[in-house]
Amino acid sequence: MALKPEVSLTVALATGTLVYAIYQNATPTLADVRSVDQFNTDIESAERQASWTAAAAVAGISLLSRDPGPFILGGGMIIVMAWAHRHANMVNPLTGRAIGDGVNMSDLIPPTTQEEAPASYGYADAAVV
Repeated sequence: MALKPEVSLTVALATGTLVYAIYQNATPTLADVRSVDQFNTDIESAERQASWTAAAAVAGISLLSRDPGPFILGGGMIIVMAWAHRHANMVNPLTGRAIGDGVNMSDLIPPTTQEEAPASYGYADAAVV
């Protein structure tokens, strides 16, 4: 027995709001996530915990209501929130861009010392000092 359309929509919106609230309470803000080093393991585990908690809440509400609306809207909200937090955790605070896991900071920041870039200091060969 499915819910009436107006009740189904209300329950679905409340489920989406619950997912948002779970993420807001279980994870740091997106601005904070973007300001720390990328691929932070604490942030990854907090996001995973929020995802599993929200998934359990959405599944429970969907089973109790016997309606697909809360499952669709709540599940979509979980996907959006998980993507937003995972993307923010990939952002390098120095460049402001999301970079892959295989890229190091030395690949992005140009060398600045004479030892790192001897040609920039007028030396053609690093051995000649």
